Amino acid sequence: MSQKQLTLDGNEAAARVAHATNEVIAIYPITPASVMGEVADALSAEGHTNLWGSIPKIVEMQSEAGAAGAIHGALQAGSLCTTFTASQGLLLMLPNMYKIAGELTPTVFHIAARSLAAQALSIFCDHSDVMAARGTGFALLASNSVQEVQDMALISQAVSLKSRLPVLHFFDGFRTSHEITKIDTLSDGQMRSLLDDSCIHNHRARAMSPDHPVIRGTSQNPDVYFQARESVNPYYQQFSQQLTEVMQAFGELTGRHYQPYEYYGASDAEQLIILMGSAVQTLQETVDHLNATGEKTAVLAVRLYRPLDAQRLLACLPASIQSIAVLDRCKEPGSDGEPLYKDIVTLLAQAVSQAQAPFAHLPKICGGRYGLSSKEFTPGMVKAIFEMLKAPVLKQGFTIGIDDDLSHTSIDWDSDFRTQASQAATSALFYGLGADGTVSANKNAIKIIGEQTELQVQGYFVYDSKKSGAMTISHLRFSPEPIRSAYLIQNNEAAFVACHQSIFLQRPDLLNAAAPKGVFLLNTSTPPEQVWDSLPLAIQQSLIDKQLSFYVIDAYALAEQLQMGRRINTIMQSCFFAITELLPREAALQAMKTAVEETYGSKGGQITEINCQAIDMAPAHLHQVAIPVTVNQTTKVTEKIPDSAPEFVRQITARLIAGEGDRIPVSQLPDDGTWPTATAQWEKRNIALEIPVWDTELCIHCGKCL
Repeated sequence: MSQKQLTLDGNEAAARVAHATNEVIAIYPITPASVMGEVADALSAEGHTNLWGSIPKIVEMQSEAGAAGAIHGALQAGSLCTTFTASQGLLLMLPNMYKIAGELTPTVFHIAARSLAAQALSIFCDHSDVMAARGTGFALLASNSVQEVQDMALISQAVSLKSRLPVLHFFDGFRTSHEITKIDTLSDGQMRSLLDDSCIHNHRARAMSPDHPVIRGTSQNPDVYFQARESVNPYYQQFSQQLTEVMQAFGELTGRHYQPYEYYGASDAEQLIILMGSAVQTLQETVDHLNATGEKTAVLAVRLYRPLDAQRLLACLPASIQSIAVLDRCKEPGSDGEPLYKDIVTLLAQAVSQAQAPFAHLPKICGGRYGLSSKEFTPGMVKAIFEMLKAPVLKQGFTIGIDDDLSHTSIDWDSDFRTQASQAATSALFYGLGADGTVSANKNAIKIIGEQTELQVQGYFVYDSKKSGAMTISHLRFSPEPIRSAYLIQNNEAAFVACHQSIFLQRPDLLNAAAPKGVFLLNTSTPPEQVWDSLPLAIQQSLIDKQLSFYVIDAYALAEQLQMGRRINTIMQSCFFAITELLPREAALQAMKTAVEETYGSKGGQITEINCQAIDMAPAHLHQVAIPVTVNQTTKVTEKIPDSAPEFVRQITARLIAGEGDRIPVSQLPDDGTWPTATAQWEKRNIALEIPVWDTELCIHCGKCL
């Protein structure tokens, strides 16, 4: 079935469908869900209409609580409404969510799942916020990829109208919300076909109106409240069947078929992992690799978490299963297991006791935690879990991806393990500074390659919490096959590594990700004939050992010549295309210029013209540097933290600055989030291009420098 393809991220995928299928959108920005509101706002500002020809009304409230309240009120007036949020923002919506669900009012809340602030704030991904909302009465539907985000956004809208249950549609913050990939888009006709006009009419007919007055929001006493709570049971019991019907109709429209619970792997699997979210893709990739070597493994993806349908879930499982690990991307302190694990244990135990399970005896089962606050989850970790499942006694309440030397919950994994699929993809890695344009350039590059070639693409961008002025790392993958690697580019995988700021040469691990015989591009003000002598020992050694091709450019000099300030993005992007030749030269130049016009067109013709000049001129300023057979540098990267620093700074802060935070064991971190003060003084990022010097002869003591 031929469909239009676009290269976009998860937030935009959700927002496009939400804008097309709603009339009122109440928003309040919160990382990482802000982009959904921004996209919806931009679409309305540009005059884009929904499926019924009207422009959705975008209302920015003063808090997430206000946004939920606005949605609640608009729903009672019969409007089709939605909102977007994450983390603490979702918690502020809970009071209204209980009411919306209790009143059986259809709507969809799109959630870029994110950690909740506990011992510290984190803007990154896990399922803590979603799990805090599981008692509201909203149905919980998970998406595992950018393609699924778009598709489940529409499916959620359709099933909510059909069932009268509000839906919390969630996907992993950053890992899915900000991942850019090529997807098959939905047409207006397809979206319109899936939405039942009679369901929309019924929703409007239930609106509060003086034409047919009713009372809602009453108070109930002990004599009837209990019974009223139980009266909604049929709606929840029917939801899974209604969702299945909507998914079947969606499959007929698009050719993409989904199920509430999806089993993937060997038909006679003995080890099974159950989870939900973006890590499902990593599991599927690893299962394929392991089963090709003779293993019997499988993964069960949970899309419908609430209301959980035990019968449909059990129907997916073969009788051969001997052991199961249930993975939760959250932690509930004090509980004897995390939410998904406890639900799975309960339904399995009930099924076995009632002889309704596919197996006569309960398989061995354990629960574990992974990926909190976007902690990496790789095929090596998946393999370690499957190996643990073969043990006579399973490790209960395990963790993966950290070193827990305090409670000893963690299991070890092989960080060098790679799947065939990950090795088949071409990978590129870019180190930049927040606000230098590196991420923007790479977003354009991934879209250009996705739209100008038949390659599948994936772009993921690692941000520091400091944002502007902090290091960003762009991870780009290209492959003729679908890319399911929902994890960062690992050591020895990147065929192309670019360092847009020479200060990053002080990182001894800068070229760890570079693949043998790959390419290293460096932006530096050091002349090409002198640059080798300026490289630290670790960089020289990596260039020689991995037989890398080495290119340099002084992008800041060219940017200054063109009056571009510190924005070197188009210059470095042009170098990337010139070196890799992923596109023919003329096609690449034209595609980059088109992207520049789309990005900067609203800021004036001069800015567009300057960036187009940069694209044309950059390759001429690019130089390849010959690499000697031996190092000539003896200087190692100096320690940034002096011995005079406090012990905490030397043991913890120093490792964080060096990018080694993942290796810090549990026992060394403050248990209540209390850190000593004045530690920032030890972090010298050296990101300034120019250092001001006070000239006493010229100073007029105006005080403006203070």
